[in-house]
Amino acid sequence: MTERLTPGDVAPAFTLPDADGNEVSLADHKGRKVIVYFYPAALTPGCTKQACDFTDNLELLAGAGYDVIGVSPDKPEKLARFREAESLKVTLLADPDKKVLESYAAFGEKKNYGRTYQGVIRSTIVVDEDGKVEHAFYNVRATGHVAKIIKDLGI
Repeated sequence: MTERLTPGDVAPAFTLPDADGNEVSLADHKGRKVIVYFYPAALTPGCTKQACDFTDNLELLAGAGYDVIGVSPDKPEKLARFREAESLKVTLLADPDKKVLESYAAFGEKKNYGRTYQGVIRSTIVVDEDGKVEHAFYNVRATGHVAKIIKDLGI
């Protein structure tokens, strides 16, 4: 498993398809701060809550200079259904081969109810205007996480 990112690290570059199949790169956001959050699966209760929280706070975050990108191992078609079903406004990217999830240390060993397995580690990485990690939050909770980020970023 990849080492967890820490503030000051260069954020791994990526290009992934969005819900419409268009390629989106981290480099497209150079000069802006980006909140990249990794979640296990579209159309599940926790991930829906988190995506809706980001959508509800998108104007506040954008006003403070932050773009928001959600990444999951889902295929673009499922992300499109997720976006439509929940009226999401955040950019959702598909990483079915989990290469980006792994490069951000957001995929690996998890423990749940005494069981150990490989899965998506709910994580949020804040990338600054120069492409460096400003904050790295791992094993976050879906509920209340967006409010905590806003507080931690002083927005």
